[in-house]
Amino acid sequence: MKFQKVAGSVDEKLQTCDFKKKQYRKLMAPLNIDVEYIYILNDWFKNPVYKDTLDYVISVDCRYYFNYLPLQKIGLPVSK
Repeated sequence: MKFQKVAGSVDEKLQTCDFKKKQYRKLMAPLNIDVEYIYILNDWFKNPVYKDTLDYVISVDCRYYFNYLPLQKIGLPVSK
C-alpha cells in the first residue's frame, strides 16, 4: 500500500515493482508459490503526472488499484 500527500520517495518506489516481483518469484520458486505484485494507491496517484509511471507498472506485468484491493482479483471469494 502506498499513501502519499506530497511528492516524495513513494514516487520512485512505484518504478521498482518489476525488480521486486522478480526477486520474490526467485525466492518463492522452490516453494512453488506464484507471485503477483499489486499496489494499492490512494487518490494522490490519480494525478495525470503519474500516468507514465502507472503505465510502466502495467507494462511490466504488475498491477495497481486505488484505495482498495478487489478480492476477486486475487482469487478470494466475495460475499454477496
